[in-house]
Amino acid sequence: MNPRVQPPALPAKQALRDQVLAARRRRPLIESVAVAEAIADHVLAWDAVRRGAVVAAYVSVGREPGTGRLLELLVAAGKRVLLPVLCPDNDLDWVAFTGELAPASRGLLEPVGPRLGPDAIAQADVVIVPGLAASTAGDRLGRGGGSYDRALARVPAGVPIAVVLHEDEAGRDVPTQDHDRRVTHTVTPAGIS
Repeated sequence: MNPRVQPPALPAKQALRDQVLAARRRRPLIESVAVAEAIADHVLAWDAVRRGAVVAAYVSVGREPGTGRLLELLVAAGKRVLLPVLCPDNDLDWVAFTGELAPASRGLLEPVGPRLGPDAIAQADVVIVPGLAASTAGDRLGRGGGSYDRALARVPAGVPIAVVLHEDEAGRDVPTQDHDRRVTHTVTPAGIS
């Protein structure tokens, strides 16, 4: 395929990414704490999380809805929390979170500890992922690197997968491609759907 010709979904995905990222930059910082607390409360009350022993999650960065409080509360509740480490090929490895994070490439924070391998996500009873938008059918828009699509391909069928978003980022029309993996739930400050 000619590298200058893009499939129709790619420009539409990039346009939606640009729109959501611009809206996130305009959000007042003061609302970040309330958003993070509401998301943590909803996830901790979720039956799938209460029953589960292992939760795969992530460390939020920038203007993403915050996950710091959620991670603390999951560990305090006795959950084994797996956090991703970005590999050079954009795949994700996993580390059991013990409370310690270190700066990594691309402005990320990553867990400190032994790497468990890319297949460790298959141990999770619940998977919580970042995103920029999601449709009501579970089509998720990420940042475009494909890291989470690869990781989600390793999650066994039937495991709940939730994307964390601001309320206005849920229920959007999300362009998709064949490699895109769906989520089963959306977490916003208003709740889990």
